[in-house]
Amino acid sequence: MPAADLVLTGSRVRTLDPARPEATAVAVKDGLIVAVGGEPDVQDWRGAGTETVDLAGATLTPGLVDSHSHPVWGLEMSTGLDLSAVRDLDALRAALAGAQRVEGWIVAWGLDHNAFGGRAVDRALIEDAVAGAPAFIRLYDGHSALASGAALQAAGITGPRTFAQRSEIVCDAGGRPTGHLIEHAAMDLVGAIVPRPSYTERRARLGELLSAMAATGLTGAHVMDLGGDSLELLAAVEETRDLPVRLLLAPWCMPGADTAELDELVGLQKQSGRLWRVGGVKFFMDGTVEGGTAWLEHADCHGQGTEAFWPDPAAYTEAVRHLHTAGVRTATHAIGDAAVRHVLDTVESLGAGGRLRHRVEHIETLPEDQIARFAKLGVIASMQPPHTAYTRADHTDEWSKRLGDERAARAWRCRDLRDAGAVLALGSDWPIAHYDARQVLATARAPRGAAEAGRSLTGLMSLEGCTTHAAVAAGEQDVSGRIAPGLRADLTAFGLDPVEAPADEVAEAPVRLTVTGGKITHRG
Repeated sequence: MPAADLVLTGSRVRTLDPARPEATAVAVKDGLIVAVGGEPDVQDWRGAGTETVDLAGATLTPGLVDSHSHPVWGLEMSTGLDLSAVRDLDALRAALAGAQRVEGWIVAWGLDHNAFGGRAVDRALIEDAVAGAPAFIRLYDGHSALASGAALQAAGITGPRTFAQRSEIVCDAGGRPTGHLIEHAAMDLVGAIVPRPSYTERRARLGELLSAMAATGLTGAHVMDLGGDSLELLAAVEETRDLPVRLLLAPWCMPGADTAELDELVGLQKQSGRLWRVGGVKFFMDGTVEGGTAWLEHADCHGQGTEAFWPDPAAYTEAVRHLHTAGVRTATHAIGDAAVRHVLDTVESLGAGGRLRHRVEHIETLPEDQIARFAKLGVIASMQPPHTAYTRADHTDEWSKRLGDERAARAWRCRDLRDAGAVLALGSDWPIAHYDARQVLATARAPRGAAEAGRSLTGLMSLEGCTTHAAVAAGEQDVSGRIAPGLRADLTAFGLDPVEAPADEVAEAPVRLTVTGGKITHRG
């Protein structure tokens, strides 16, 4: 018998494998699990080159996966001053006044909509704080930004424009741009001229970020974008090291995509490296509640939210059908109830799809009559429990106020979807929320704000959301998500039991060991 590369002993192994739910030892060779059981089951796998790690009572689980993240694109989104701790306008102005300028610009990110205290997002609120500098502030949702007057001038923005997708340069009654830029096409007008880190800086930051992710127990991430030089960056990192986190990437399909562009997306599915591959395509059916671009069955309190991101929703359906026929999975950003309904209707129109299952991302407000459809249609619900922190239980936050009490009461129905038999994959959506996998596990069990009432997952459901259900969401349930012979050796060892320990303790649990592809990526 050839010797194993790695043997882990002295642990409680939660395999999530029905054939053998628990064990105490695991052996790994060539990136795969070769033995699971007790000490006698791994004894013969030890050899001169085997590394043996005594986990001293830790709980070993399948490797955690973030089912929705942006580790490459997020490097640009998280550039500059971090405003995620800002809670009001005074604190925002103070932070901007003291901000370091890069090539004359003030660049910031992570600003909570609630910081404006119910005021309209307007550059007039920050112009004196930036003292005439061009400033570009990304709001936390990643779908809106605030630009100062100098930034608008540098981008040549003097009034409203028409876009091929639902985007807006917000203007006041007199036609003056307020600086509020909503959705990607509008944001990109300024974002394209903002100073950005060099290629060398981003390459270094990517390696550091993935290592930091591994330190929280992450072994994999579903990357919901593929733009710019992402593939070049990933290949460059792999020239010198293995990625600490396995990545599955989904390029975007935007409104107006023709057959040739759809076929290009199909062709991209062949791209891969040692620990990354392209797998799937990402769509947007709407934007965000706070930005007024979530597609709702009925308008929000400002009369907004009644239009889809795709001006012609039927064109979205045909694009999904084209990719489905080519065997490509899709993941669609759908936050509002109308958006979710349209995605489910689209999948239903495809007929029986065999093992090809499609996903809906976010699902922030969901009516009762749509819950059972996820399981019936085999559609995967991909949700991000940490986003609930941007809401409040008394519905005084911007998200809840826009929706009104009835729809806000349907917030993040993770438990309802699980109870209805749906596959529920969990993630962070970094940099929208922190990438810490422990926070995802903990917040799923103790959701915040508008999602507090009766929506808690059990400890086991939470763990499944980042392991077995994440594997189904990636179409990888035959190779990952469980601890069993022949499966990938992606493993996470906690200093406590993430299923039985209280949620607040899980949020700060020691991560003793992270293993990706059979290699140790973090030791705690």
